[in-house]
Amino acid sequence: MPAIPIKDAAGVAGMRASCRTARRILEELCLELEPGRTTGDIDKKAGELIAKHGARSAFLGYRRFPGQLCISVNEEVVHGIGGGRRLAYGDVVKLDVGILLDGWVGDTATTIGIGAITPARRRLLERTTAALAAGIAAAKGGAKLGDLCHAVEQTVKEAGYSVVREFVGHGVGRKLHEEPQIPNFGRANSGPILRPGMTLAIEPMVNEGSPEVRILKDGWTAVTADGKDSAHFEHVILITEGEPEILTESVDGEKDRKVLAKSFAA
Repeated sequence: MPAIPIKDAAGVAGMRASCRTARRILEELCLELEPGRTTGDIDKKAGELIAKHGARSAFLGYRRFPGQLCISVNEEVVHGIGGGRRLAYGDVVKLDVGILLDGWVGDTATTIGIGAITPARRRLLERTTAALAAGIAAAKGGAKLGDLCHAVEQTVKEAGYSVVREFVGHGVGRKLHEEPQIPNFGRANSGPILRPGMTLAIEPMVNEGSPEVRILKDGWTAVTADGKDSAHFEHVILITEGEPEILTESVDGEKDRKVLAKSFAA
């Protein structure tokens, strides 16, 4: 495996700033989600917010991706492209924001309910956030990469769901995708040792049904093969000597509470 980049103090500061900004943009976008809005409307708003914060999209043009962000609805897992699809009451919408700010990438994602969502969808979102939390908790300095991968997988399995295997988390820094790849499945006590200064994007993609996905004709949008719902949450963390630091954690407690309330509306 190629070496996993270690950020120095300046790199950590740059990552903190980019990740904090990405999270702020994500929260502002979440509050824009309403029935009747198109996914294209949200993509356009994302571009406006990214520019307002002095950044640029890390996704637009990446391997010819045509959107400012990834927006995926219900059975769409990841990499959805904004367009004419209208959001409907009860939908679950995945927003994945990636930005480049002063040479550093911030990357974060969440899944939001549009109005009241069904108990089944609410449980899917709750258990996916629990899987993300389990992965983060396992990512202590000196642990192994497989420990966090295993923690995510076990949490998902215990809930009766499945993890997507085609798409994984990743290191992040100067580039959107750095070493290592971070599957949402794996063996504990395996893989490279997690060392202070590593910055990792942990992002469970959890399907209500089978783990299989297929890619739509646009060449990007991944959907569940069985048409059931999927959820996606992502944080970037900094490995330290002790507990990991969540770089994409909200810096606005009131706004974060509004976003969570919107996500888990009963």
